[in-house]
Amino acid sequence: MKRVLREILSTSLYLLVVLCLIYLVIHFVGQRTQVSGSSMEPMLSHNDNLIVDKITYRFKEPERFDIIVFPFQYEENTFYIKRIIGLPGETVRIDRDGNIYINDEILEEGYGKEVIKEPGRAYETITLAEDEYFVLGDNRNNSSDSRDPSVGNIRRKDIIGRAWVRIWPFNRFGFIKHR
Repeated sequence: MKRVLREILSTSLYLLVVLCLIYLVIHFVGQRTQVSGSSMEPMLSHNDNLIVDKITYRFKEPERFDIIVFPFQYEENTFYIKRIIGLPGETVRIDRDGNIYINDEILEEGYGKEVIKEPGRAYETITLAEDEYFVLGDNRNNSSDSRDPSVGNIRRKDIIGRAWVRIWPFNRFGFIKHR
């Protein structure tokens, strides 16, 4: 009888430790998320499954062109995945020709799938606060991003993490390239 109780206690303790470790990893290190929609094409596609790195930004600040995950403020359990374009303290503007200006200089980048047709709120210069980021989807004409007032600038505290690894579909498995 003692042996059976010891086995039950040992197994229960083992399972408790495993569950605690899983919780810590999911809460502080990484989490799985699924891409919904085409706003990040061609980099990320609808139904891609990713692991989000939640630990890197505890040690360093997000950088331009990082692909980040953050919650959508108007819908619970909805997360957006976008690319950082503007950094804290910078100004961002998009002209009628679709050119992106950072501090009045054209941003040289090749992530946009096509020329921006609608600059949205970035038609006028946006000045980012010391804790704000301006984000865009790679599929610029099919993305709800910082140009849209419902998304707006992303505060540092709202960034969950950065896209790290695509785990599904298997034929596209691999680390996400941010630059």
